[in-house]
Amino acid sequence: MLPNMSPRRFFVSLACLAALAVAGCSSGSPGITTPIAPVPKGDTTPPALAREMRGLWIATVANIDWPTRTGLTAAQQQAELIDLFDRANTAGLNAVMFHVRPASDAVYQSAIEPWAAMLTGVQGQDPGYDPLAFAVREAHARGLELHAWINPFRAGNARDTALLASSHLFRTRRNLLRVYGSQLWLDPGEPAIHDHSINVVRDIIERYDVDGVHADDYFYPYQENDAQGRVIDFPDSASYARSGSTLSRADWRRNNVDRFVERLYNEVHRIKPTLKVGLSPFGIWRPGFPAGVNGLDAFASIYADSRKWLQQGWVDYLAPQLYWSIAAPQQSYPALLDWWLSQNPTGRHVWPGLAAYRVADGTASAFSTSEIPNQITMTRARSGGTGHILYNANSTLKKSSGAVAASLATLYASRALVPAYTWLGAVPPAAPTVTVAGRTMQMLPGTGAAPRWWVVRTRSATVWTTKVVFGDLRTLALSQDVDRAVLNAVDQSGNMSSGAVWKAP
Repeated sequence: MLPNMSPRRFFVSLACLAALAVAGCSSGSPGITTPIAPVPKGDTTPPALAREMRGLWIATVANIDWPTRTGLTAAQQQAELIDLFDRANTAGLNAVMFHVRPASDAVYQSAIEPWAAMLTGVQGQDPGYDPLAFAVREAHARGLELHAWINPFRAGNARDTALLASSHLFRTRRNLLRVYGSQLWLDPGEPAIHDHSINVVRDIIERYDVDGVHADDYFYPYQENDAQGRVIDFPDSASYARSGSTLSRADWRRNNVDRFVERLYNEVHRIKPTLKVGLSPFGIWRPGFPAGVNGLDAFASIYADSRKWLQQGWVDYLAPQLYWSIAAPQQSYPALLDWWLSQNPTGRHVWPGLAAYRVADGTASAFSTSEIPNQITMTRARSGGTGHILYNANSTLKKSSGAVAASLATLYASRALVPAYTWLGAVPPAAPTVTVAGRTMQMLPGTGAAPRWWVVRTRSATVWTTKVVFGDLRTLALSQDVDRAVLNAVDQSGNMSSGAVWKAP
């Protein structure tokens, strides 16, 4: 990875390696079960529940994470996805960013865009099931949030035009697409493109029970050079002229992205006020911010004024891709982390993206196995350092027999809830009611909206255990030795109710 380029541009698909053997993993058990430190037997108060985003990107483009190759049967694809969710569950993660719209295509049933080619090997070909519906159900069954990860303007590779489905925008609205070097791109200067991408998002959130919408760093393309080594300018002269803008071309491009980001945020919340919107920009806003930082100028070269999006509160969380080490001389992880945390006047969540893929990657700049744990520890020490997201799933959970996940075991020893989004709603839900008949816990919501999640803390002898399970459950089996239970309801904004307590007779 070059220090001034997005690592995702150069990431290659990893082979499926040996399974991560972690005691207690069970695909049939909802939520994560985490033992907590022993307490005196007479103490009926469970330990406090931690709050931290522990996210994971699952990339589908080019079969990076899932499915591992094209042409797998529906059952094989589903088994691979369950395996990833089980590993994430066991590792202590609590959210996945699932890549559902990589390049104007769909990893779900869509009437707007064609099926993505990485599913069957042919764009537009039905895989025989709906991967997003399946993923939402299976993630929630394991206590994992699922955020639908989209790319608003990427449209594919120029070399693949002959392989594009008849319903792809390259076929249906060719005048709105641009060939840029090796890439196909939806022109962000075309109002119809904004409308189209917003319609895609609207379709996703109206039909699928996702927990959030997530977009990464592909707005305008990363710059490419021609055969003579000259930077290729994005071919938007016509759309710029039609806009009638008095802004410079660069300011007009930034304004196009700003308008889309603001519209995305407002439109999502108009439809579902408590759905989360997250963006993951390139980790350097501009060289020199903070002092000593150097690298790609995302503001000037890909027209991403990501600091503005955070300052304006057009995100519920920002996950800048801080894919450098703590000791990197011109891209210092702590320097960039502190700078981003300081650019947050509206108090949104800032959850850095961490480069799990760089651990022992065979390059001269490979991370040691202690780098990611050290970065998480460093983040936790900051005010506002309430989480992180790991790129990517295979590197975190499967590479080298799950070495990265194993390195985080101590840090993830206690189960954590994703922090609340209090600006989306700050009133805790009503307290639930809990009863136990035999060894079956009955979980009854209080008045008001149904819970999004349940937090169930149980005590066996002197050890407390925590589970997070999806809010549609009403019963939960308890082991024979449980003598205390505390039940909390968690709403869509992450607010937690007071606890309902049960104790054995």
